[in-house]
Amino acid sequence: MPNESRVKGARELDVLYQKTDKIYYEFARGCGISETAYWILYALEVSGGSATQARIAGEFSYSKQTVHSALKTLEAKGLVTLAGASKDRRGKLVSLTEAGQAFSDERIVPAIEAEDRAFASLEPEERSEFLRLAAAYTAAIDRELSRLARRTEDTRGDAPQASRDEGGERD
Repeated sequence: MPNESRVKGARELDVLYQKTDKIYYEFARGCGISETAYWILYALEVSGGSATQARIAGEFSYSKQTVHSALKTLEAKGLVTLAGASKDRRGKLVSLTEAGQAFSDERIVPAIEAEDRAFASLEPEERSEFLRLAAAYTAAIDRELSRLARRTEDTRGDAPQASRDEGGERD
């Protein structure tokens, strides 16, 4: 049986991640959009106003279908446009419209600035250590859960699924 303190620490981390997700979910809802739509607008803002649909899906580990559905809603609201990407016509380039940029300036940019202030409240060494540890934990949990999934698939006879780092998708 695993060490009690180690299990407790992992559970505390799970709760913190869930609280963080809830903060963003509630903020997005307060903006009148879904959490997926929020992250799409966020990605567009930090990308200078345009990004490919594939890049957005990959960056946030969303399935292409999830991104497509949120994009259709954002497009219907007049916040984004979709066009064929110049290098690959099958890919879609997503761009903020004038209304989308105004929405982003009012809702997304202040949230990014709030994140920056929150992160800056940590000492420089704490920021570096936090990022290092978060990356290490993410890699470790991906490795462990991928190993568990392979064992489960072996006993069920299912075809193996890729980890998110190997191209698997999050719905």
